[in-house]
Amino acid sequence: MSSITLRFLAEPSTVNFGGKVHGGTVMKWIDEAGYACATSWAKRYCVTVYVGGIRFHRPIMIGHLVEVQARLAYTGTTSMNISVEVHSGDMKGGEMEKTTECLIVFVSVDEAGTPMPVDAWTPETPGEMVLASYAKAQLEASRAASTRGQNSSGALI
Repeated sequence: MSSITLRFLAEPSTVNFGGKVHGGTVMKWIDEAGYACATSWAKRYCVTVYVGGIRFHRPIMIGHLVEVQARLAYTGTTSMNISVEVHSGDMKGGEMEKTTECLIVFVSVDEAGTPMPVDAWTPETPGEMVLASYAKAQLEASRAASTRGQNSSGALI
C-alpha cells in the first residue's frame, strides 16, 4: 500500500497550554501514519531515521476531525521517503484545512536491526513525480548539511 489515512477526533487529553492540540502530539500522529505506510509497503518492521521540513500551518482545535495522510514519495534501496499531511476541521462545517506537513524517512530492518531492501516505488502521476523530486531534493540537502558539520575523518566539528 503506497498511502494510508488515519482519521480520529482531537481529544481534550491532547490540549496544550494554549487550548489547542499540542505540537508534540501532532508529531506523534505523523510518525504513526508514516510507520503504517512504510510498514505496509516494506512488509516488515521499519524505523524512523529522519523527520524534516515539518511545518505547522495552523493549530488543531480540540473536537476537530483530524486526518493524517501518509504516502510514499520516493524509495531508496532500504528506505522510504514518506510525505505526511495533516488536515483538520470542524465536522459541522465540513471543511478540512491543512494544518501540518513534513517529510519522514523510514528504513526497513530485520529482527537484528539490519537494513533490508524494499520494493521500488515508481511515481505515475504528475503530482507523484513532483513529490518524488521534492523528496529527493530534501534528502540531498539533508545529506549535504550533515557533511558540512564534519571534518575529513567524519567527526563532528
